[in-house]
Amino acid sequence: MGQRSSKHTLEELDSVPQTRLSLGEEAPPRYSTYRGHSIFSGAPDFTRPHSSDTLVVSVPVNTESETPDQTSERRDSRQDSRRPSIYSAIDTVPQLDFYINSTATGRIRRSRPSLEVLRKAFDDVELGSHTGGEGAGNNTSTPVSAQDGAKAAKKSTAQPVRFGWVTGVMIRCMLNIWGVIMFLRLSWITSQAGILLTWLIIFMSVVVTSITALSVSAISTNGKVYSGGAYFMISRTLGPELGGPIGLVFSFANALACALNTVGFAETVRDLLKEHDAVIVDPVNDVRIVGVATVTLLLLISLAGMEWESKTQVLFFFILMVSFINYFVGTLIPATAEKQSMGFFSYSSEIFVANLMPNWRGLEGNFFQMFAIFFPSAIGILSGANICGDLKDPETAIPKGTLTAIFWTTVSYLGISSTVGACVLRDASGNVNDTVSQNASCKGLECWDFSQCEKNQTCKFGLANNFQILTMVSGFGPLITAGIFSATLSSALAFMVSAPKVFQCLCRDNIYPYIGFFGKGYGKNQEPLRAYILTYFIAIAFILIAELNVIAPLISNFFLCSYALINFSCFHASITNSPGWRPSFRYYSRWTALFGAVISIVLMFLLTWWAALVTFSLIFFLLGYVTYNRPAVNWGSSVQAGTYNMALSYSVSLSGVEDHVKNYRPQCLVLTGPPNMRPALVDFVSSFTKNVSLMICGDILMESDKSAMAQRNTEALVKWLNCRKVRSFYTPFAGPSLREGTHSLLQATGLGKLKPNTLVMGFKTNWQECSPYSLEDYIATINDTFDSNYGVCLLRMMDGLDISEEIECEAFSASDDAASDEIPSEQTRTIFQSKQGKKTIDVYWISDDGGLTLLVPYLLTRRKRWRQSKVRVFIVGDQQSLGEQRKEMVLLLQKFRLDIHDVIVMTDSERPPLSKNMKRFEETLEPFRLRDGLKEERTVRELRKDCPWKVSDKELDALKPKSEKKVRLNEIIRRNSKHAALVLVSLPVPKTDCPSTVYMAWLDTLTSGLHCPALLIRGNQQNVLTFYCQ
Repeated sequence: MGQRSSKHTLEELDSVPQTRLSLGEEAPPRYSTYRGHSIFSGAPDFTRPHSSDTLVVSVPVNTESETPDQTSERRDSRQDSRRPSIYSAIDTVPQLDFYINSTATGRIRRSRPSLEVLRKAFDDVELGSHTGGEGAGNNTSTPVSAQDGAKAAKKSTAQPVRFGWVTGVMIRCMLNIWGVIMFLRLSWITSQAGILLTWLIIFMSVVVTSITALSVSAISTNGKVYSGGAYFMISRTLGPELGGPIGLVFSFANALACALNTVGFAETVRDLLKEHDAVIVDPVNDVRIVGVATVTLLLLISLAGMEWESKTQVLFFFILMVSFINYFVGTLIPATAEKQSMGFFSYSSEIFVANLMPNWRGLEGNFFQMFAIFFPSAIGILSGANICGDLKDPETAIPKGTLTAIFWTTVSYLGISSTVGACVLRDASGNVNDTVSQNASCKGLECWDFSQCEKNQTCKFGLANNFQILTMVSGFGPLITAGIFSATLSSALAFMVSAPKVFQCLCRDNIYPYIGFFGKGYGKNQEPLRAYILTYFIAIAFILIAELNVIAPLISNFFLCSYALINFSCFHASITNSPGWRPSFRYYSRWTALFGAVISIVLMFLLTWWAALVTFSLIFFLLGYVTYNRPAVNWGSSVQAGTYNMALSYSVSLSGVEDHVKNYRPQCLVLTGPPNMRPALVDFVSSFTKNVSLMICGDILMESDKSAMAQRNTEALVKWLNCRKVRSFYTPFAGPSLREGTHSLLQATGLGKLKPNTLVMGFKTNWQECSPYSLEDYIATINDTFDSNYGVCLLRMMDGLDISEEIECEAFSASDDAASDEIPSEQTRTIFQSKQGKKTIDVYWISDDGGLTLLVPYLLTRRKRWRQSKVRVFIVGDQQSLGEQRKEMVLLLQKFRLDIHDVIVMTDSERPPLSKNMKRFEETLEPFRLRDGLKEERTVRELRKDCPWKVSDKELDALKPKSEKKVRLNEIIRRNSKHAALVLVSLPVPKTDCPSTVYMAWLDTLTSGLHCPALLIRGNQQNVLTFYCQ
């Protein structure tokens, strides 16, 4: 039982500690195989000292770097492993290591004893544990192969950094939320929307982000998350179909956010240069130059390593706190004449009242445009969730840190918008001479008159004209500049790091083609250097726009889309009621999450409808691509849980619906054996059942030693069916014979109304050479199927159906466990996978079976490969009433609304067959004749009892007329269907007194000499076609 482990994180087992266990108190913590042979490679060494009644156990231990909580978990797990269950010495108690996903954690997963070990090794282990025999001497420990041990040759002593909820989540989120919008645009938004509507904009943003934070808290606490942040959580919740699109959108949104904060930083630097008359080129190009230089510096820092980031966060946070204090202190300091000329008058009720209501200006002067510009200031709520794999206790840190950050940043936004609206006018000239009079006793707002610049629209200062209001209001302007630098650079750097990390996780999941190049990691931390370069160029492309107000709505659109999918993933995971949805965070609601998803989508269209259309078009395109390609991943998503719920609900509902002929579908149990051994049979049935009705591939295992093989091969055979795009179930069943196995399958397979009504088998081409008991079993299977009121179909092909001799015997060999999970690299093509062109489908409707003989070819012609084929129906008639019989049949088929190309009446079916054909038929029965005329009656009775398949002369003579009709019908079929693509013939129903060999000879005769596939078909004599509408 080899175990797979991560090749990047698995460490060396370089030490083997010795542990003494007292047999009087505890039994061996591991288990052995039957007769004392080790189950796993790398088993520990159990030895019994002569001087003590104790057991020395050598246990391989994984010594890779672990967090303190993981170390504690391992210590507790080891202690538990020493205590066996009270039921058995090898039946272990529950412990953590049995549930660890080694590929995700890098830890070596241990396996509990299997049922086979518990059943077969029990007595020997008990005996060995008490007598010192070999049964205890080979008990195993961690199932680590020697190869795995060789891979883990290096021991890592460095412990990964783990963050608490303050430094890991709250400060990160606050630093990202306190971005460029707060310092450079909040005052301008207040001038446009007024204080009241600005508060409304803030509260709307908080509602969206708070609901999303609750959803993220619920998702992030529903199991451990190690990398990929929000993308990882959503993709593992909703599956790759929605996880892939959100990964691309979220990565792109983070790259745009990096550009946004970089442009904010560049605007601040440009304004400083303008104050000192140090313009580089012009205002727009200066932003571009500084922005490109800044993002290049951020790229170099990211490529060099991000260990300094956690150490400087507190410093950035401290600088921001100082800048806030500086601002609020500045609002209390009486304004100088120079500041008053710029519109700042400290707190004034007149200014507060004047700024309460909106004053829309310019093309951007509307509520939703202001919301679109402000909303990017709230997008930092996922900063903590993106590093949840590096948190000490993510289940507590993410909800507590994120919600705390939202609360305090909301308070700060409300405080700044209200205070700046109470202190600064919308318009001011900046000219100290714009006073009402030169009277020294005049103080405050009443002394100033800015009406002239308002009228001429030449005001350069005030809330509506100056983006650096907070710098002007503060007590010491450079501290605000330092705060802007801290906020913008920390946010830009965080987004520069998060975008490649998320994109790397998406690339490694191999959901989309051509992006795996960017998933390669470098160094001990697997840094996505290639993704860094890609993010760098995306950021530069949007930095060159150099307009903050243009970039902000785009980011708003992408992040709203991300939030919508995050909230929907929480809602969907909750609504499916999956037992696996058990988030530790309980303070969420599925309906709140749904509201958050809906409001996010509504806001997308209200903000920038064209960008919303582009975003959703991209999402649906990527969704369609993933749905079509179906990547080979299984993350236990809520989509799978929802599919199960729907299937279960519909199946139960269907059980209460009465059957109706209009809704009849041929639901087939196909005796394929292993499906890959009879691909033609699988392809043929799939041609008329795919997306129409139920198909079950039955595999009857008639040897007891094949039971284990079936368990190992089931998954691989299902993959083979999926690779072939066959919509079918695969059901192996162990039975003593074909007859009993089929009888059990017909009764047991299916669910409610979703159960087979037609049995499909391959024609037994070797019936003359096989064991007579096998032939009896085959015919008895057909008899039992008819007795159970099922339809029967037998498919015959000229070269047979079984291709096992053509397949590599190692593909599904029972002796090789590794091969059991593999799928043949090349799929065998069959005639049913090719286009049939304009060939005919000939239906010999000899007996009325309820219409199944006509329904199957109709379903075939609905397929693309059979669409050009023409259906011809052959019926038995006589020469005298040929026209009338044909007219009646055409009328019946028209009422059935079946597209039949031609109806042919066979008037020569009563003629005797050719003597050579009849002689050939008799020769096939020659080995099975009893020849009772030359033997005594007693001998004949004994032969009849021992060999029921033998045919007596009397029976042969009695059945000769029927045999002649079968031979004659075969002559007609061979003459009329030389170039047909498929021939369907009504299957004769076997009489109870008809010998099996005679019946099998009839079936052989009906379909012999045909170069195309032939189907012997018979319904259960109940209508499956109707021309009524009710």
